[in-house]
Amino acid sequence: MDTVFIKGLKARATIGVFDWERQIRQHVVLDIAMKTDVAAAARSDSMDDAVDYKEVARRVSELVETSSFQLVESLAEAVAALILKEFGVGWVRIRLGKPFAVRSAQDVGVTIERGTP
Repeated sequence: MDTVFIKGLKARATIGVFDWERQIRQHVVLDIAMKTDVAAAARSDSMDDAVDYKEVARRVSELVETSSFQLVESLAEAVAALILKEFGVGWVRIRLGKPFAVRSAQDVGVTIERGTP
């Protein structure tokens, strides 16, 4: 099986458990890996046979920007569910980081995998 990926997708989200976090939009960064067979797309050289990563990025950004979650775990789960439902891939890995959420760390977050590898 092959992997289509998006690395470093940036979006702004309402995310956090503290009252002040609920009043601002914070940056999150996503790395997305999707298992799919790219052989048909490679043969046809047609977007009709490919996972449209531009559309995946657009839909994920739209979800992130309009959502409101307390936990990065919940946001990552929503992103994974959207991709599995709308883009016909059998497996997805989401790495969702919330940069500088911890003063002494560059990034914190979660990595989840959903579907059948």
